[in-house]
Amino acid sequence: MENIRQAVERARNRQGASPAQRHLAPSSVPPAFGVDSRYETSPPIAEIELDSAHLQSNRVVAHIGDNPLSRPFDMLRTQILRSIDKNNARVIAITSPTPACGKTFTALNLALSIARQPERSVLLVDLDIRKPKVATSLGLTPDGDVLSVLAGLSKLSNAVTHTYVGDQRLKVLPTFSTSGSSELMSSRAMGTMLQDIRRDYRSDIVIVDLPPLLSSDDVISILPQIDCAVLVVAVGTSTVSQIKECKRHLQSTDVVRVVLNKVPVSSSSFHYYY
Repeated sequence: MENIRQAVERARNRQGASPAQRHLAPSSVPPAFGVDSRYETSPPIAEIELDSAHLQSNRVVAHIGDNPLSRPFDMLRTQILRSIDKNNARVIAITSPTPACGKTFTALNLALSIARQPERSVLLVDLDIRKPKVATSLGLTPDGDVLSVLAGLSKLSNAVTHTYVGDQRLKVLPTFSTSGSSELMSSRAMGTMLQDIRRDYRSDIVIVDLPPLLSSDDVISILPQIDCAVLVVAVGTSTVSQIKECKRHLQSTDVVRVVLNKVPVSSSSFHYYY
């Protein structure tokens, strides 16, 4: 546990010097109409509004329902939800063979696409502890994160950031980067945190952005604790041998979809389809 706390402090020191992230103005959730204040058990949850322009600059587009670029994610959303509803699954891991395949981008857009459905709620968890990108892509500078939960310095509920863009609401459990990710991923604290997520966010679809599968043993350590996986491969990046190697590692995991990314389409100026 002491090693985890030291990792948290190192990550916080590095993160404090990063100019890439910024705070967005918090906004309180308006109280429900007609609720008697005598029966309120807790203060309203503070929400952070995501900047749509910042999202689009990071190719996060699925919060815009009438944007044609969101349609592939909507199709992926529908296919995955059918699969997981049939099997009563809730925790979906997103991984790829190697870096630069678009797994985080897929996780972000899938999460926001699901969040557009009024009967669904989503928690996006960043467990790519070596090279996290979720917070930066969303434009967040979080107060709490995965590392602080693992070290026992923060409650899970305090580390989860509640965000919204338009009518969509998205819960985010971000992380800072640190070394020693293999030990953290296989730690008892990680197992406890994932159990707490299942218990405390039982009504949510949980999307977990994992590291690339072939880059380390991080993903292999945590696969037994997830329900299913999406493998993101990329044209010009992923090789047949890498995909076969991933298939071997995932043979005991329910792979609900393999997503082919970076398919060039000459008729569009947007060259990333999923």
